[in-house]
Amino acid sequence: MVGSADKTSAVIIGASGGIGSALEAALIEEGAFEVVHGFARSRGGVQHLDLLDEASIAAAAAHVGVGPAPSLVIVATGMLHEESNDPERALRDLDPSWLAKVYAVNAIGPAIVAKHFLPLMPRSGRVVFAALSARVGSITDNRLGGWHGYRASKAALNMLVRNIAIEERRRNDRAIIVAVHPGTVDTALSRPFQGNVQPGRLFSADRAAMQLLDMIDELSVRDSGKLFDFEGEEVPF
Repeated sequence: MVGSADKTSAVIIGASGGIGSALEAALIEEGAFEVVHGFARSRGGVQHLDLLDEASIAAAAAHVGVGPAPSLVIVATGMLHEESNDPERALRDLDPSWLAKVYAVNAIGPAIVAKHFLPLMPRSGRVVFAALSARVGSITDNRLGGWHGYRASKAALNMLVRNIAIEERRRNDRAIIVAVHPGTVDTALSRPFQGNVQPGRLFSADRAAMQLLDMIDELSVRDSGKLFDFEGEEVPF
C-alpha cells in the first residue's frame, strides 16, 4: 500500500459515490495511512468539495495541507447521465449545455483537483494521483460510437493525465499519475446500462475498490501518464 501509517495521508474525491465510498472504507480498514480524507459535494463542513466550484477544491486542499502530506489521491468521480439527460446516441442528441457540464465534471474538475492537491504531495518518494476514467474514453478502442459527451470528456481527461504526469515528473521523479478504468460497477452511474454486461463482469463497489487499490499498488514510475484497467492492463489512448 502507498504510504505508511505514521507519515502520510490518503485523499478520496467523490467519497459519497459507490466506488468512492468503498475506496474510503477500504483504506480506513487497511490502516496504511495516518489519515484518510473523504470529500464529496453532498458532504458538509471540511469534507465538502464540489468539482464545479474551484473555491471548494482549494478549501479542501487547505484542510489536507495541514498534514500529514498525502501520498495517495484518487478522484473517484464521473458523470454519464442525470435525470433529464441520457448519453447521446447520435449527433442529433447533442446539447451544448449538457456537453459543457459533462466536460466540467469528467475532465476539468479532476484537473483542478490536481492543480490544488499535487503541490501538497511529497517532492520525493513514491506518490500516486489516480483519476477514474473509462475504457470508452479510448479513441483507439472506440468501435461503437455514441455516448459523445462521456467518451470525449474521458478522452480529454486521459490527455490531461498525460500532461500532468509529464509536468509532475519534474517535481518528483517518483510520482505516478494515472487514469484508471474500474470496469462496470453496480452503481447509479451504470445501473441503466447493465443489460449487456457479460456474466461475472459486473462488480460490486467493494470488489471494484479492492481491485483498483491492488492494481495501484503494482504500478511503477514507468506507468505514469497512462490509462490502466482494473486488472492492470494498459488501455491505449
